Amino acid sequence: MIRTVISTAALACALASPAVAQNAPAMPAPATPAAATPATADAFVAEAEKTSADRSVDAQRVAWVNATYITDDTDALAAKSGAEMTDLAVQYGLGAARYQALPGLSYDTKRKLDLMRGGITLPAPTTAGQSAELATLTTRMSSSYGKGKGLLDGKPINGSDIEEAMGTSRDPAKLQEMWVSWHDNVGAPMRADYARMSAISNEGAKELGYADVGALWRSGYDMPPEQFAKLTDQIWAEVEPLYKALHTYVRWKLNEKYGDAVQPKTGAIRADLLGNMWAQEWGNIYDIVAPAGAGDVGYDIGDLLKAKNYDPTRMVKQGEAFYSSLGFKPLPETFWQRSQIVKPADREVICHASAWDVDNVDDIRIKMCTKVNADDFITIHHELGHNYYQRAYNQQPFFYKNGANDGFHEAIGDTVALSITPDYLVKIGLLDAARVPSADKDIGLLLRQAMDKVAFLPFGLLIDKWRWGVFSGAIKPDQYQAGWDALRLQYQGVKPPVARDETKFDPGAKYHIPAAVPYTRYFLARVLQFQFYEAACKQSGWKGPLHRCSFYGNKAVGEKLNAMLAMGQSKPWPDALEVFTGSRQMSGKALVQYFAPLKAWLDKQNKGKPQGW
Repeated sequence: MIRTVISTAALACALASPAVAQNAPAMPAPATPAAATPATADAFVAEAEKTSADRSVDAQRVAWVNATYITDDTDALAAKSGAEMTDLAVQYGLGAARYQALPGLSYDTKRKLDLMRGGITLPAPTTAGQSAELATLTTRMSSSYGKGKGLLDGKPINGSDIEEAMGTSRDPAKLQEMWVSWHDNVGAPMRADYARMSAISNEGAKELGYADVGALWRSGYDMPPEQFAKLTDQIWAEVEPLYKALHTYVRWKLNEKYGDAVQPKTGAIRADLLGNMWAQEWGNIYDIVAPAGAGDVGYDIGDLLKAKNYDPTRMVKQGEAFYSSLGFKPLPETFWQRSQIVKPADREVICHASAWDVDNVDDIRIKMCTKVNADDFITIHHELGHNYYQRAYNQQPFFYKNGANDGFHEAIGDTVALSITPDYLVKIGLLDAARVPSADKDIGLLLRQAMDKVAFLPFGLLIDKWRWGVFSGAIKPDQYQAGWDALRLQYQGVKPPVARDETKFDPGAKYHIPAAVPYTRYFLARVLQFQFYEAACKQSGWKGPLHRCSFYGNKAVGEKLNAMLAMGQSKPWPDALEVFTGSRQMSGKALVQYFAPLKAWLDKQNKGKPQGW
């Protein structure tokens, strides 16, 4: 039920966002200056850190205005600001590459040099005009996405409304109309821009000493890029059996509802039937798959909110109250003055939910087009996780003001959202204690969670696998659509409702592609959140089934969580993970354990039915 969201301060400065890069370069880095010493390296880092911090504030403000007030003028301002920040980041990245091999560097100087070199999401080459062109392309694509519309009953419908309609409609013809129109209208027109953006940024990555942009992105995890790719495959292998069991069950239920002509009993699932424009989360069709008896958990969070007269601001206040219960101080008054909580009626905005840290200190905000429903209630808890993380590390030096890795930043709010259990809803007065689902409803509770959490896993992995292929040249510009469809089939077992060809560009219909936001963070977050949640529940002394645990109100958990958050990016992520969980390994085992009762139940339901596609 939760929508994938873009995180953090990196949004406002996506072309130059801090991200770890500690690895042997894929290509030789520029030579160390002959006169370089550890002292000159220290001075270089100090100057770069101060200038980057100072310049980032205006860049964040420009990006905020552009995202919340889309016009030709704000597009132009954002493109200019993005180009300037890219130029600055490339300048420092190239400088950092020259000092990187210098012996005798302090820990902090070495780490910050690594961060500067690897912290540019889309690096422009030093060729004159390239950063401006790159910024223009990315701004144009992101703006085009924000203004994009699909069709429902032949009438235009905007992004946030079409997302909601995809989750509620059960008419296959209307679902197909929305899916096809959105992908055709939003994705296809940006195909040429995306190819050009990829080519320019690849040249920039090579100047920084990386094989391509994909290698640069994979270098942001305190390990060599090829080792990180293996780690993601290893995690996927741990969780794939659970996903395949869920896929088999859901396909059977969709066949029962729609019949063989719409959804056959075997093969891939039609992408538009899964309650989400991208088939990335399936919770919106829980009503179709809910098992008789156990499937009705007795309440809907959206209905509970409406019954208690919640409006969007009160929903955010309740999210804040969860973090306050853990001992975190209240959000600053400026949060309430400056956030976009509801969609303005008078202008175009990017509705995609995001969390912002504008001044690197305390000017934290969210940007949402909040509706009073379960999805957005959960999304609020998620987004605020970014804000509390941002504030926890605001005493760190600028280059350390980020998550231990980008998956951490996404996982914090998701960990809190896992605590939106019946017990939590009772404690905050939303659910009557007499309506708490009994133990025989556990399969229903778990299945509802799995329809979002488990269903998302292959999607979270394949977005960047596609981009890694694009950047490496394995997926060529004349194969963009075929490469996308092949990965969707391989990992998700879904297929488009109509045939697609190379005039299309379905990847562009997903926000993070035109906005150039790396996506593996969301895959990692789905894994990490269960590791964090399991650790928090153990710390709180929880003894019941893991999926019923809520650590709401536990200040000891909050204190330990804050200790990890306050580290920011100052140490390699295994160090941060160990502080909170006691483990140094990212693993899917906690997720598998959480859903173990469901897996056993699914296996019984699927007995005799073909699995896979």
